[in-house]
Amino acid sequence: MFSLMRKSFDMSGERGGVSVSPPGEGQRADGARAPRRPRIGLALGAGAARGWTHIGVLRELADNGIKPDVIAGTSIGAIVGGCYAAGRLDAVEAFARSLTKRRVFAMMDLSFSGMSLISGDRLKSALEKEVNGIQIEDLPIPFAAVATEVGTGHEVWLQRGPLDLAIRASYALPGIFEPVRIGDRYLFDGALVNPVPVTVCRALGAEFVIAVNVTADTMYRSAVIPNQSAAATPTDAGSKGPFAGRVGAALEGGLLPRYFERRSGDAPNVATAMIDAFNIIQDRILRSRLAGDPPDATIHARLEEIGMFDFHKAEQLIAAGREAAKRALPNIFTHIPVPGASA
Repeated sequence: MFSLMRKSFDMSGERGGVSVSPPGEGQRADGARAPRRPRIGLALGAGAARGWTHIGVLRELADNGIKPDVIAGTSIGAIVGGCYAAGRLDAVEAFARSLTKRRVFAMMDLSFSGMSLISGDRLKSALEKEVNGIQIEDLPIPFAAVATEVGTGHEVWLQRGPLDLAIRASYALPGIFEPVRIGDRYLFDGALVNPVPVTVCRALGAEFVIAVNVTADTMYRSAVIPNQSAAATPTDAGSKGPFAGRVGAALEGGLLPRYFERRSGDAPNVATAMIDAFNIIQDRILRSRLAGDPPDATIHARLEEIGMFDFHKAEQLIAAGREAAKRALPNIFTHIPVPGASA
């Protein structure tokens, strides 16, 4: 069973036999004290398809000698972070790069439970193929996935139990994916409460937290829109919806992809309206959380042209992650010792 840890709980920092003593301390060969490297935490944020950026970030940090001592992830950040902690980053990168637009939508199997649009069984199978049987407490790197409890809105930190189940709970976007039941709780996407889990990294013992924000673009910047004319142009959205009058045949005929896409100026359908609303809420929550507990360094990816369901653009996203990490490295190295540097 899972250990469900909320941020109000006492978290000692000791888990699974992993030492929490800060790495990097000790003596050099000449007897002088080596520079102390703080315990590094990596907070991987939510962002749907944009989360493939995390792969590039992890690759670039590793190439520069920076490896996290603890990882916390929300939504797709939990997917990439959990697979990294399990030593499966190569596998998740190969999966991401293999996706085409057709394959992405082929994995969106319809749900008939009444709880969501997509059951997620195909995604579940793909995830289980890589991390099935792996327990979070057995990971070589302390890891936590953030989820939200349905009904109470409690922030839940999943730190024990099956890794694949924790990841699924963390990315269960309300209305799109079915909630995940763990014990007597139903859990949804953690982005509802903690989009970039800096606080979780600190609770796991991190002294220097690097946050990766993949939604930092112009799409949801605060603005006040002047009052518009009440004589709005009719949209006839009800008669032009992709499922209007053709539900069964339309789904099989390939209209599901269009249900998640909206060109500029088009009236929103149910799915795009839900996703847009979710992203706006996530952005406002993120601003508040980071203001209350700012990270020590932030990696911002420039992804204005990437949509939230553009999972087939992994190559572009991974490259963007590398570039974002490169821009942040000078700031990071002003706070932690450069690998191989002398005192």
